[in-house]
Amino acid sequence: MPDTARTAAPRRHPPPVKEPTTMTTPNRITLPSPAVQPSATRDFDFLMGPWRIRNTRLLRRLANCTDWETFDATGTARPLPGGIGNYDDFIPATWKPGFVGMALRVFSPVSQRWSIYWLDNTSGGVDPATGLLQPPVVGGFRDGMGLFEGQEMFEGRPVHVRFEWSHIHTGAPRWQQAFSDDGGDTWEVNWVMEFARPV
Repeated sequence: MPDTARTAAPRRHPPPVKEPTTMTTPNRITLPSPAVQPSATRDFDFLMGPWRIRNTRLLRRLANCTDWETFDATGTARPLPGGIGNYDDFIPATWKPGFVGMALRVFSPVSQRWSIYWLDNTSGGVDPATGLLQPPVVGGFRDGMGLFEGQEMFEGRPVHVRFEWSHIHTGAPRWQQAFSDDGGDTWEVNWVMEFARPV
């Protein structure tokens, strides 16, 4: 019988050995931190706490009046939780005994603007026809000056209203209110408040 040829199995070569990869750490790049801007939610920090308030008030508004009255009041400003805003009371004990006013300031994180509502125990600050709060003045601070504007009804006609805050970094801030009945072309200041800390 002839010899049966055996087929040799193919020779298997081991897989090539991979050289170890050397990892290099890239150089770190230090980026400068952006300047941290103070949050506008802190705009009224200067007002927090108790105050003595000297008031100078025009007797009749938008009537070419030049007669003023002066009186004292007390007030305390307090923050609302979570950066919502703040409020203060206004108690002019000798001017109108029993009268209490309140400014409610609400901050919008979207628009970065303030809405300021005036409430008191005479009108409630509410429109009797709708039950809604009277329209606010809206605005903010720039270069140490606060400017807030809106509209309201005065003696049956619409007027523009402006609140201004100044001297806010002096420890003796000043607020004033002005009306315009010509669309903002001219303004008549009708109320000034000068703030001082109680002794």
